Amino acid sequence: MIYLAHTAHWQFLGLITGFLAWILTMATAGLNEWRLWYVANVPVITSGMAWVGIWRTCFYSHAFPGTENCHSISISDTFVPVEIPVAQVLMLLAIICGLAGNISAAVAMRMVYFSLEDRRNIRLVFVLAGSLYLLTGIFSLVPLVWNMTSVLNNSTIDFPPEFYLPAAPVRQQVGSAIGVGMVASILMLISGLVFLSYRYTWHILTSEVPRHTRDPLHSPRQITTLAQKFDLPNGDSQGRDNAAFYTEDEGKP
Repeated sequence: MIYLAHTAHWQFLGLITGFLAWILTMATAGLNEWRLWYVANVPVITSGMAWVGIWRTCFYSHAFPGTENCHSISISDTFVPVEIPVAQVLMLLAIICGLAGNISAAVAMRMVYFSLEDRRNIRLVFVLAGSLYLLTGIFSLVPLVWNMTSVLNNSTIDFPPEFYLPAAPVRQQVGSAIGVGMVASILMLISGLVFLSYRYTWHILTSEVPRHTRDPLHSPRQITTLAQKFDLPNGDSQGRDNAAFYTEDEGKP
């Protein structure tokens, strides 16, 4: 069996990178700081800043019993712009695809490092892992860029009165969640390209002879070993008798 562990060090690093990127993707989906809104309603929003995420909006206020006040955003709410419900769907798909990509990448590494007998599907597993990583990066990158563009264009959101948020802030800026998500997406794309670039098996698996078709008695190693084993001390390998084994009395009548 051909040893392949030394050919997949970069892919092992890609697995670690993909796992970290998947954790950052989940953190991005749960963070509220997608958009930072600076508002003038200071008596209600004491900090003068509100956090608008894809799942809820939050702000600090001393006018309410709770210090942090949050209102959830549903995919069925009609007042939210289209990029927010799209982000909810795509981020969930990114989390699912990232999990599947990590599982596929782990299986690929197991096939390489533990030298399993059946390697016929090793290329398929590497392609599957790389494709899932790329798909995860794209799923998360699209809503991130879309929401960042809306922030840079100072887009408004017509919040209902119970949110205590104006339709247009004094100003707004990109939140930390988008920055974390961008890093996660880039790492996912890099991991996907690393797994898709593993082409060493194309040359090995095509030339690998099945074990049941090999004849150990006619292999080059066996022939060399047998020849060396029966070489005589004086270099005579023709099968003639060695004179050193004869005594003086041999041959006498």
